Amino acid sequence: MNLLQLVMKKKELIPLIAFVSFAGIGATYMSIYSLFKTDVIVNRKTNPEPWENVDPAQPQKLITINQKWEPVEELQSVKQLTK
Repeated sequence: MNLLQLVMKKKELIPLIAFVSFAGIGATYMSIYSLFKTDVIVNRKTNPEPWENVDPAQPQKLITINQKWEPVEELQSVKQLTK
């Protein structure tokens, strides 16, 4: 039996199929989106410390509202000493 024929016979399945499809697409999107974040390491051999390349001025969250970043002087001086 074809899925389309089943849906035409039992119309109460339409919302269930819609919600499951939306959840699957959303989960797939978030998985792919998370792979390109700077805190995810896929290949450790090419870049073993990717957190050094994070731009603090660029927001790392999915949604950022009114967030401003200012460097901490003590951390900057320690970072300069360790390089």
